[in-house]
Amino acid sequence: MTTTAPVSRQTRPGHYRWRVVDIVVAAVLGVASGLVFVAWNVAYTPLSAPFEALLPGLQALFGGGWLFAGVLVGLVIRKPGAALFGELVAATVSALVGNQWGASTLLSGLVQGLGAELVFLIFLYSSWRLYVALFAGAASGVALAINDLINWYPGSDLPFIVIYTVSSVISGAVIAGLLSWLAVRGLARTGALNRFASGRETTADV
Repeated sequence: MTTTAPVSRQTRPGHYRWRVVDIVVAAVLGVASGLVFVAWNVAYTPLSAPFEALLPGLQALFGGGWLFAGVLVGLVIRKPGAALFGELVAATVSALVGNQWGASTLLSGLVQGLGAELVFLIFLYSSWRLYVALFAGAASGVALAINDLINWYPGSDLPFIVIYTVSSVISGAVIAGLLSWLAVRGLARTGALNRFASGRETTADV
């Protein structure tokens, strides 16, 4: 006598296929995040300058303000490519509105989105716990540090590289990882995510 285990929601055929609602919500979240990026473009220098003066490299503690879009969209949509899509849309909005970095913003969005996407891929798009969000934010922080050190701080000495990288990772984990995870739970409690597994699971936990 044999038994067949039920197919879980995370592994059933078609689970990873994007629906129209996934595309629409991911785009809306990406655009909204991009508008936050625009505000962060202005706030970053005044906020980070005292830290940079205290210890060069610490300014990266504020880099997480540009990393949360990928993690947030990834946690909500839970489909392959969602984190990359969210970060790229947000970066595109930031670039189109206008900022001091121009078109290079798109490269930053691509690299940072890939950092978060890689973590969700490693967990096979099946685990969405807090530690996964923290890892995704931290990985996006690593991507930010690599991109910035190559393009904006070439030839930096080792202490600066270490401080900048560690600061980026901490910022990514806290701002992009923790705050995005909390934001998803908050949105789920309002019922805004009822059409998504992220919303139903969070509501069931309450």
